[in-house]
Amino acid sequence: MTREPSGPARKAVALAGIVLFAIGLVLAIGGARLAMLGGSLYYVIAGVVLALSGILIFQRRPSGAVLFFAYFIATLIWALTEAGLAYWPLMPRLGIPLVLCVPVLLSLPTIFPGRAGIGRPAVTRTLAGATAVFCVVLIGFAFQPHGMITPDDDAPAAEAGGNLAQPQWDEWRSYAQSPTGVRYSPANQITPDNVDALEVAWTFRTGDVPQFPYADQATPLEVGGVVYTCTPSSQVFALDADSGEPIWHHDPESRTISTHPRCRGVGYFDADTADNLVPRDAAAAGVSMTPAIDERLADASCTQRILLTTNDARLQAIDASTGELCETFGDRGTVDLQLHLDNPEPDWYTATSAPAVFGNLVIVGGWVSDGIHRGAEPSGVVRAFNVETGALVWAWDAGDPDTHGLPEDGEYTHDSPNMWSHPSFDEKLGLLYMPVGGTIPDYWGVGRNPESEKRATSVVAVDIATGHERWVFQTVHHDLWDYDVSPTPALYDIPDGEGGTIPALAQATKMGEIFLLDRRTGKPITEVEEVPVPQTAVPDEHPSPTQPVSTGMPRIGGGSLSETDMWGMTLFDQLACRIKFNELHYKGSYTPTSTQQTLHYPGVLGGMNWGGVSINPTKDYLLVNDIRIGQLVEFLPREEADAFEATHSGGQEEGLDYMPARNTPYGINRERFVSPLGVPCNTPPFGTLTAIDLKTRKIVWQRPMGTVEETGPLGLRTGLPIPLGMPTLGGSMTTQSGLVFYAGTLDFYLRAFDIDTGKEVWKAPLPVGAQATPMTYTSPETSRQYVVVSASGASGSAEVGDYVIAYALPE
Repeated sequence: MTREPSGPARKAVALAGIVLFAIGLVLAIGGARLAMLGGSLYYVIAGVVLALSGILIFQRRPSGAVLFFAYFIATLIWALTEAGLAYWPLMPRLGIPLVLCVPVLLSLPTIFPGRAGIGRPAVTRTLAGATAVFCVVLIGFAFQPHGMITPDDDAPAAEAGGNLAQPQWDEWRSYAQSPTGVRYSPANQITPDNVDALEVAWTFRTGDVPQFPYADQATPLEVGGVVYTCTPSSQVFALDADSGEPIWHHDPESRTISTHPRCRGVGYFDADTADNLVPRDAAAAGVSMTPAIDERLADASCTQRILLTTNDARLQAIDASTGELCETFGDRGTVDLQLHLDNPEPDWYTATSAPAVFGNLVIVGGWVSDGIHRGAEPSGVVRAFNVETGALVWAWDAGDPDTHGLPEDGEYTHDSPNMWSHPSFDEKLGLLYMPVGGTIPDYWGVGRNPESEKRATSVVAVDIATGHERWVFQTVHHDLWDYDVSPTPALYDIPDGEGGTIPALAQATKMGEIFLLDRRTGKPITEVEEVPVPQTAVPDEHPSPTQPVSTGMPRIGGGSLSETDMWGMTLFDQLACRIKFNELHYKGSYTPTSTQQTLHYPGVLGGMNWGGVSINPTKDYLLVNDIRIGQLVEFLPREEADAFEATHSGGQEEGLDYMPARNTPYGINRERFVSPLGVPCNTPPFGTLTAIDLKTRKIVWQRPMGTVEETGPLGLRTGLPIPLGMPTLGGSMTTQSGLVFYAGTLDFYLRAFDIDTGKEVWKAPLPVGAQATPMTYTSPETSRQYVVVSASGASGSAEVGDYVIAYALPE
C-alpha cells in the first residue's frame, strides 16, 4: 500500500515547482528577447522546458521530474560545448542548474511514492546530499587560480642572451629605475627563497589623503640614502632611506585641479655626474620662457636637484638637500608650463607623469582634457628644458613638427596629440622615445590636422639634443578609440639568434598588442600585419581600412568578442550580458563608434596602460600586466548632446562619463560594459600578469591578478580571496634575484612572484589599495635592501590613505 505524502512534503514539492517555474519564466522571457536579436536559442528553450517542469512538479506529476533531468542533461551538453572544461565559463552556465537538482531530487519520494529506488527517501537524500557536496566542492575550486599558463617543464632552458641598454644602479634614480624604462634592479638580497620573511621596515604618512576616485600613483626615487616621493597635491617629501623619517618637505601650494590630481613621480638631477646633452650655458642652450633668464648660471647650492611638475602646470627645481627652490631655475625656481598653449581653461592641461631627466635636460609632456571643445584645447607639445636654468631647449609639436623652439605665432598647435606618460632614452644613439596619445576628441576623426594624424597614437623617436624627429611608428591608424600609447617604451638589446643582439624597443599598447621595434629605425623586428577592420556607421567618417597587428608577438587579452564570451555570476546576468551584447553595434576589434551604443574591446583603460612593462635580463623575460574590460561608447547628435549637457550639470555629475566634444557633430557618452550586478560582461580573468620570452616570443607563464576580497557584485565587499583576476593599474618591478613585485590590483596587497614559474611566493596586506609601481634599493648606510610602495587607494575602492611603506628582511 502506497503511503500518501505528508503535508509538509507536498508543500516542499509545490515550492520547488514554483521556483522552477519562476526561473524558467525569467529565462524564457529573456531568451525570447535574445532569440529575436539573433542570439542563442538555448535560453528560450531551456526556460520553457524548466517552467513546464515546474508546473508538472507542482502538480506532483512524474513527468515533471523527467522533464527537469532532461533539461539538466541538455544544459550540461550545451555548457560543455560552449565552454569546454574551463572553470569560470562553466560556473554561470551550470551553477543554478546544479543547485536546482537538490530540491528536485528531494522531491522524488513525494512525486514517485512507493517506487523502489527513486521513490525511496534514503536513496534520493543520498543523491541530493552528494549533489550538494559536489556544488560545495565546485565553489571551493573558485578559491584556486584558473586560466593560468604555466611554464613548459619539458622545454630546454635557454641562457639569457640579451643586454640592458644601459647599466643599472642599486639606487632608483629614475621613474622606471633607469632611462631605458625597464624597471629592473640588480638588487639580489631578497630572493625567492627568503622573500617570505619580508616585514614592514618603516611607514610614512604624507598627510595628503586623495579624494576618491583619485590616488597617489607615485613611484619614489632613492639616491644616496634619501627617498624622494610626491603626493596627489604635488607636495614632495625627502625621507631617510633606512628609517622613513622626513628630512624635508616642499609644498608648491598647487591648485589641485578637479580632473586629474595625481603625481606619479619626480625627476632627479646631479650636476656632478650628468652628461651635458646640450651646451651648459643657458643662452646657447635655448630660449627663455621667463624674464632675464638667459644670462644666469646654475646655482651652486643646487648641484643635486629634484624636478617636479605640479597639478597646476608648473615645473619646479628643488634643492635635493634642503627642499628649497633653486632660485636660478626659471623664475625663482619655477617655469610656467601654460605659456604658449593658449589654454582657455587651466583645468584642461596638467602634467600627470614624472618629469624625465636625461643628462642636463628635463623633458615634460602633459595631459590634455581632450573631449571638451575641439579647436580650443591646448597643444600636446613636448618640451625639453635646461635642467639648470629652465631655458627652453627644444619643443616637439605633433601638429607642427618643424617648429622646435617657440612658435612663430606665439602658440603651439591646438588639439595636437600629447605625451601624458613617460618617455625613455638611449644614451648611445642619442634618441628620446616618446609614447604619443591620440588626436582630439578621440572618437571623432573628421577634419583632424594632417600632421597630427601622422603622429597620433605612435612611438616617436627624436634627437635628444635638438628635438628633431628621427622616426615614427604608428600603432593605430586614424585612432577612433582613445588608444593612446601610454606605457613607457622599454629599451633592451634582444638576442638575434646568431650570438649577437639587436637594439630593440618593446612597446605595449591599450589594444593588448606588443610591438617589438628596432630602436635605431623604428622598423618592426617581429612580424606586423595590416589587417582589415570594420568601417564606419556614421556619415563623413572614414576609418582606416586596416590596422597594424603584431602577429609576431603574443596578444595579451584583447581580440574580438562573441556572444559565447559573455559572462555573469549567474545564468541570469550572463543572459543579460548576452542580450546587451547583441543589442550593441559591434563588428569586432576596431569597431568605430556610432549613434547606437558601440562596444570597444579593449576599452579606454586597455589592454596595457601607463603602468607599462618591466624586463628581467637574467631571463630575457618581458613582464606585462593588463586590463580586460569592455567599454560602451555612443554618439549623441549635437542637439541631443547640448540638451543632455544642459540638464546634467555640464555632463560632470557623479557616475557620468560624458565628453561634450563641442565644435563636432556629436557629444560622446561612455560607460563600462558590465552586467546588472556591476560585474564585467566578458569572461574572467579581467587582469593578468604575463611573462614573455623575448628569445622565443612566446608566453612562458600567465596568471590572473588579484582577488574579489575588496570588491564584489553591486560594489559590495565580499571578503572572499577568490583569485578571479581583476583589472590592474600600475606597473611591475623585477630584480636580479628572480622576483617580480606588483601592487596595482583591486585587493589590498603587495605581491612577489617567482620569475621562473609565476608562482606567488609572498604577499603582504596593505592598509588600503595601491595604484603605484613598487621600487627597490639597497641602502648605502646599512646595505639593507628595501622594497617600497605608495598606497593611497585601489582603483574603484572608496578606501583611501596616504601611506608610503618600506619592506625589508629582518635585521
